[in-house]
Amino acid sequence: MDFKKKWFKSAAFIIIPALVLGVSGVALAASVKVGALNDVTGATSDVGKDYALGIADAIRYVNDNGGVNGKPIKLYQFDYGYRIPEALTKYKLFKRLGCVAVLGWGTGDTEALSPTITQDKMPYVSASYSAHLTKASKTPYNLFAATDYSTNARAAITAWYDTRWKKHPDFGKRKPKFVCSYHFAHPYCSAPIKAIKDQAKLLGFEVGPDQNVSLVAIDAKSQVLAMKDFGADLVWHGNTTMSVSATIRDAFALGLKADHIVNNWGFDENLPRLAGKAAEGVMGAAVCAFFGEKVKNMDKVVEYAKKYNPGVPLEKRLIRTVQAWANVLALWEAMKRADKAGDLTGEGILKKGFETFKGVDIGLGVPPLTYTATDHRIAGKAPIYEIKNGKFQLVELVDLKGRWPEKWEKEWLGW
Repeated sequence: MDFKKKWFKSAAFIIIPALVLGVSGVALAASVKVGALNDVTGATSDVGKDYALGIADAIRYVNDNGGVNGKPIKLYQFDYGYRIPEALTKYKLFKRLGCVAVLGWGTGDTEALSPTITQDKMPYVSASYSAHLTKASKTPYNLFAATDYSTNARAAITAWYDTRWKKHPDFGKRKPKFVCSYHFAHPYCSAPIKAIKDQAKLLGFEVGPDQNVSLVAIDAKSQVLAMKDFGADLVWHGNTTMSVSATIRDAFALGLKADHIVNNWGFDENLPRLAGKAAEGVMGAAVCAFFGEKVKNMDKVVEYAKKYNPGVPLEKRLIRTVQAWANVLALWEAMKRADKAGDLTGEGILKKGFETFKGVDIGLGVPPLTYTATDHRIAGKAPIYEIKNGKFQLVELVDLKGRWPEKWEKEWLGW
């Protein structure tokens, strides 16, 4: 049986309408209902499948450890195939089922649902880290336990400038040339483009023409040739791992001399596996520790991966599982606080839960979580890594807030 078939055998529960997962340690009397949207068959399933497994594993862990102050979580988890209309339909179902929160997925559907969840006062903890969702005065019920795409993008181009361009023979003689490679039509891919181009301008780059590369591309030669014609020194990749690896392979084969920086959903353990030598030296953003790293609570992540998905080898698990756990643990903490305050409603989970966080440590290599009534960015620092000999090594912890405090406080929130 090949890996894909093994994965779907292990993940079959994902498309079952409703399950109570791992409730052995809590009574079933008064469950807390939570919805989850995942992509295990659509355009982002290359990263979505592992995230979906992580959501289910983490909910089992929560229920094994008392649930929400004694109340188990009943998880309704669906594969929506990365289709916005399907996400809207499933959200309506979550409401009818009485869910008090949703664990969401994509940027397009999350941003489309944002006005509705604000009206409904439904906490929506997504795998979309769009900076558009961090301005709490506009999108108060959108949250995530990660640094946002724009923060990551600004940090990545800054780290490259600090560690690579300043050592380049042309430093001080000319502007570095920069291009963006991403799928224009998808809100996830385009979410940080304004921010990274702003950062490029701030650092003194020459910005070339964007290249439209499909999320499911297996060939990007024409786009790479356009980058080569421009003379790019640096390429930003905004897609997920599969198409990023294809683009980097083509760049390597066609002799493009540029360096590469990658958004977090295109930068994981599969990138060096898929891109091989072409991945060497590639830099990217990571919002938490990679799967299996020796950090707080990672032992639980690995334990539950082994226990509930033995058909998926641990060496095939990804940082995506860890990202899922981070969102679940953050939501769990918010719900426990709201419940303790006697207000396990959507508004209570936000106001008496998330917005009481001040440096909450959930482990997993995630920065301490702080949410305020105006700002849902969790941190002003972002770690940037590079691939060396197939392994991930920290390049720089970029302190955007510290270096540009005025811009951080007054300009960059929400974009």
